Amino acid sequence: MACNKVGVLHVFLLCGAILLSVNPEITFAKACPQFCYGDVAYMTCPSSGNEHLAPACNCCLAGKGCTLYSADGTSICTAT
Repeated sequence: MACNKVGVLHVFLLCGAILLSVNPEITFAKACPQFCYGDVAYMTCPSSGNEHLAPACNCCLAGKGCTLYSADGTSICTAT
């Protein structure tokens, strides 16, 4: 009976490996750093044009394509 369980486990692992190799676009959860930029004054996002929005803590927490800026207008980072 133990051999059957090991065989079934191997089949599941093989199927998972095949699925991952067929679809490499499968992504796993993105880990965000737990820090905030201290000098972020505002952010802009593609959906709002040039409107100055309340900034996210860092680019990982901002929406895709949003850019964080310092008070002098210097770009800090853009979320991917």
